[in-house]
Amino acid sequence: MTRAELEHFIKEVFPQVAADFTVEDVAPMEITMRLNVAERHLRPGGTVSGPSMFALADVAIYLAILAMIGPRALAVTTNASFDFMRKPAAGVDLIAKCRLLKLGRVLAVGDVLLFSEGMEAPVARASMTYSIPPAA
Repeated sequence: MTRAELEHFIKEVFPQVAADFTVEDVAPMEITMRLNVAERHLRPGGTVSGPSMFALADVAIYLAILAMIGPRALAVTTNASFDFMRKPAAGVDLIAKCRLLKLGRVLAVGDVLLFSEGMEAPVARASMTYSIPPAA
């Protein structure tokens, strides 16, 4: 799926969160996503909350998989590991750089590095496994 197809898909299937995310770039086995940070994503102190960071990583891997296999809405997370490494910059968008490490018939595994826009060092790292539903 292309960038435009992925953005259309998320608006159709997940309209409740679609405005939170932007697909920046799609390449084979990779995707770059943006969390459009708003007040609802912040924790006390003004930095991006952990749940918002997790959501960005999860959506990035989900859409990276769909970019490769097509629109299968029922692909689901089966395992997740998340490392918070440093405090995100206050009120700044987060960028997710995701790569798929394995894309099998039934399972996909991906890694995501999250960055505060403009920062060189990552603020978090996620590793997730997804279960892929059988083709219809």
